[in-house]
Amino acid sequence: MTRGNHPSTRTTFGLFLGALLLLAAAIPAQAETGEGLSFEQLAAIREVGQARVSPDGSMLAFTVEVPRRIADDDNGPEWVELWVGRADGTDLRPYVSGKVNVSNVRFSVDGRLITYLAKRGEDEHRSLWAIPVAGGESKRILSFETGIADYRFSPDGERVAFIAVEPESDERKEAKEQGYTQEIFEEDWRRRRVWIGKPDPLFAPPVDPSARVPESEDEDTNEPQALDIDGAVFGLEWVPGGKKLVLSVAPRPLVDDRYMLTRVGVYDASSGERLALFDNPGKLGAVAVSPDGRHVAMITAADPNDPQSGRLAVAPLDGGAWRDLMPGLAGHVSAMAWRNADTLSFVADVGEETTFGDVSLKGGVTERLTSGEDLGGTRVPVLTGVDLSDDGRVAAFVGETPAHPRELYVLAGDGPAPRRLTNNNPWLGGVALAPQEVTKWKARDGLDLQGVLVRPLDDRLDSPAPLIMIVHGGPEGHVSNGWISSYSRPGQLAAAKGYAVFYPNYRGSTGRGVAFSKLGQSDAAGKEFDDLVDAVEHLVAEGIVDRKRVGIAGGSYGGYATAWAATRFTEHFRAGVMFVGISNKISKGLTTEIPVEDRMVHTLFDPWTKLEFSLERSPVSYVEQSRTALLIAGGTDDSRVHPSQSLQLYRALKLIGKTPVRYVRYPGEGHGNRRAAARDDYTRRLMRWMDHFLLQDTTELPPWDLGLGEGTDDEDSEALEE
Repeated sequence: MTRGNHPSTRTTFGLFLGALLLLAAAIPAQAETGEGLSFEQLAAIREVGQARVSPDGSMLAFTVEVPRRIADDDNGPEWVELWVGRADGTDLRPYVSGKVNVSNVRFSVDGRLITYLAKRGEDEHRSLWAIPVAGGESKRILSFETGIADYRFSPDGERVAFIAVEPESDERKEAKEQGYTQEIFEEDWRRRRVWIGKPDPLFAPPVDPSARVPESEDEDTNEPQALDIDGAVFGLEWVPGGKKLVLSVAPRPLVDDRYMLTRVGVYDASSGERLALFDNPGKLGAVAVSPDGRHVAMITAADPNDPQSGRLAVAPLDGGAWRDLMPGLAGHVSAMAWRNADTLSFVADVGEETTFGDVSLKGGVTERLTSGEDLGGTRVPVLTGVDLSDDGRVAAFVGETPAHPRELYVLAGDGPAPRRLTNNNPWLGGVALAPQEVTKWKARDGLDLQGVLVRPLDDRLDSPAPLIMIVHGGPEGHVSNGWISSYSRPGQLAAAKGYAVFYPNYRGSTGRGVAFSKLGQSDAAGKEFDDLVDAVEHLVAEGIVDRKRVGIAGGSYGGYATAWAATRFTEHFRAGVMFVGISNKISKGLTTEIPVEDRMVHTLFDPWTKLEFSLERSPVSYVEQSRTALLIAGGTDDSRVHPSQSLQLYRALKLIGKTPVRYVRYPGEGHGNRRAAARDDYTRRLMRWMDHFLLQDTTELPPWDLGLGEGTDDEDSEALEE
């Protein structure tokens, strides 16, 4: 629903308190007994997604991700609500809530409106909506035939530049109606274009005549006009003055092109003529124009073979080479915003923590906050994203700690620490959480490595404990020392059952600079996966882990690590759960949607050029020696790691018949599960697999049916209740 007229403070408090009471009633009784995290609680966690601060720094707009309740809602991904409040933390409340999916939230240029994308009411596609900050009803202010992917208001607030796929031709529609529904793989795409339109005048802000850009006499002002840009547009920003746009453009709208071939350019906002092009290489992150319109900042890769965009670079708006502002950063920048015309604020992943700081165009760096620090009794959270007021004095973040998932944080002025403003899961205060810490170990070749360890809750099983190692994907991912429990990596849930849970940042991970992230290149399943065995040995030597009860799980590249552990390193692992993982390096490289990315930043060669080596680093080559009980899972619509990767490994292990194996397929899911029931099913199967094979001396498969229709087989079997 959409909030009505702005209620009084008393009414607001009553609504908010009522919402908290309803939420508390929806949580299983286990939350009140000091027990650890349960399946139902893990599936009920709400998190803040996006945070915005108004131009004057007085107001905040943020999204809250609300999981669907399996017993009551239609199955699907989480709902996303729009919440609004004051930057001092008062009057926080939902503006657009219920069964909605809000995205791309922004304040209008004058700060009077909050705009967002959503498919609501009679919308056939995502449209642009607006709601007054002062309260009222949302109104659709712009729609388009194919749906709006992203948008930006012009500096004068009168026009909207937005990205949308070009409409299907009448000829193509007619052919489809006649049954010609064939797909021409990677060729029958339609362009992602930039369109310039005018929003509905219902919420038109006062216009400064001096900021107005004259329209051409022949311009059709009733319909959005497309700019003739050669390529597929994935990002856009206005240049102050409203006559130019900075666009991120790839040759085609394919995932591989977007990952590896997107380049930043400056374009005329009327004609679409390209005025400048930057030489940013490889992967590209956020792009932002300086307030004075003289520079472009971007988070870019260091070179074409850099596995991840993480360098904060700046270039003159009129074109030329970009310059890394922090070449010595042993980490990866994840977010940035202009504080003023000469200074950028940034968030960077450094090791298992994050850093927030400022850097001038001359290169002077001021680190203001590091997560994990205790500032006046306040723990600095792991930060994601940053949005600044126009004067740079108020910063809005999304932050998390080992004790809570993502929440809204604000840092005002020269305050010592960001202030937490939301508590979307108050019931977590009644849940006992296991201790979490950064753990260091040394690889067999002497390389220093780190990861995050969750110890068993209250040492419920005699030490040493069974271990579940959860391996991140990428391999250019990493794990921070924040909230690290989710449906695919249920750390606190497992710890509540007596497991130690370890998240290794093996070589090739991000957060330690470009050189470290390249250590696994052209050596898949080499030293990078040796690091995992070395981590187990370290935990065993420390007396934390029982060598005979070690399990491993992971998705994507983490699924590859799991398959490798269950075959090549089978003697070290008793059970494994491979999720959307890789089993055959030759066929993976030839069936993925990202073959160029795979070659440029991972293998550094095409799979057919080194057939013997590719097979040598494929888990299917070691299936005959496998004695690790392996659960294989993945979506039927996965285009990143084709489902045949799972099928090949399953079929080989099943035909050999020497180790327990099961393959679970999730219809309609892609590279990871989005729907509530599929997520819950995977969590339960992962934990039951580990319980069955790590805690019991058996080689028999557990029942294939979880029995959810007749009550679950764990102690927390009741669904969430109203």
